Amino acid sequence: MSTPVPWGEFTQDPRRAEAAGLRAGDRDRDVVLRVLTDGYADGRLTKEEYDERADATAATKTLGELTPLISDLVPHHPLAMGRTPASSEELHRRAVQRWEAQRRQALIGFLVPTIICWTVWLLTSMGGDWSFPWPAFVMLGTGVNLLQVQLRRQDLVAEEQRKLEKKQRKALEARRPRPDTR
Repeated sequence: MSTPVPWGEFTQDPRRAEAAGLRAGDRDRDVVLRVLTDGYADGRLTKEEYDERADATAATKTLGELTPLISDLVPHHPLAMGRTPASSEELHRRAVQRWEAQRRQALIGFLVPTIICWTVWLLTSMGGDWSFPWPAFVMLGTGVNLLQVQLRRQDLVAEEQRKLEKKQRKALEARRPRPDTR
């Protein structure tokens, strides 16, 4: 999970009963949107869930309304990190999941514009004027990304695994007690 616990970033802690009824400000909504964006980027939210929660964030009036929007994405209280780091297999599994999410996004980025453009082309050509099939250019442009994600699977997985390992190393180093330097 790349999202740190955000509760200290709010103007007031929205989990506290005395703060829940206070009006939410733009800064508070920005914190929630950042957590939602990180959750979507990590593949923990679908596009629909992200859109729904982002819309709800914009419509919130009080701090207490913000808490449920991110409560399943970040711990309610800081979690003590386990003593054992994630195994290499676990990090590889996470990296593969990230690649699968990238592949899904690339496929959607290919299919949606392609379907829309071919539909427009077909509807405008229905009168018998079967002009040049220009949606083929859209398919080429959006297909390049899909092809790159598919062909670079090993590189993308290895790169993501290196990032996860680096992140884990930093987290472990941060947990180590620092020598007292007086």
